[in-house]
Amino acid sequence: MKNLKSMWKQGIPTFGPVVGLSATGICEILGYAGFDYCLIDLEHGAINLETAENMVRATDAAGMASIIRVAHNRPELISQALDLGANGVHVPTISTREEAQEAIWASKFSPVGGRGVHPAVRASRYSADQPVYFNKANTETLVILAIEGTRGVDNIDEILKVKGIDAVFVGPYDLSQSLGLVGQVTHPKVVEKIQEIVALSKKADVAVGVFTDTPEGAKGWVKQGVLYCCLGLVAKMLFQACTDYMKRVRS
Repeated sequence: MKNLKSMWKQGIPTFGPVVGLSATGICEILGYAGFDYCLIDLEHGAINLETAENMVRATDAAGMASIIRVAHNRPELISQALDLGANGVHVPTISTREEAQEAIWASKFSPVGGRGVHPAVRASRYSADQPVYFNKANTETLVILAIEGTRGVDNIDEILKVKGIDAVFVGPYDLSQSLGLVGQVTHPKVVEKIQEIVALSKKADVAVGVFTDTPEGAKGWVKQGVLYCCLGLVAKMLFQACTDYMKRVRS
């Protein structure tokens, strides 16, 4: 199993796509293809909790880490995602220090936070790990906070002061919209804001992540210190691969 937290501490970049399709087998394929993790998308996709749990099982089988992107920064959603046994949670639209603190509190058990306690969930091997589960979860669970608007960028210094953040993530599409440049993720103003977050996060010794559509984009961000690289959307990858395949068949 890939240990993203350990890899980030060593300065090793990690790569994984966003999975919004309700297909367990896709997660296994991604692991066997060499990705470090997959981001299971409960914010934009149609994946329900039962399917998400099976997708986490599939990542385990393929030796790949699993991160669940929840729909909102709400304690019950974060707790549910982590109870499924995901290695981490990706919380969207963090704009203030207080919102960051709320996400950490919901992701950690006492004495760090107030995550809902259930001793017999999949994450605890249905109570087999109960004697060590709570401390282990606090130590090993990844908490990734997404900065997706100008308000979050303006407050990034204060957000980065919150203890327990494993990575901050920049959503370039939402950021471009907040700048009045919707979809223009390579616009100089958008890139400048992302670079600002990357620099401040590195200074605060917090891993930073960015979404990019292309391998070339990933390479460019890695050179700037990005360690949590969300490399494309699986649905788009599948569409492009199938389109290219059929062009070759019909040519």
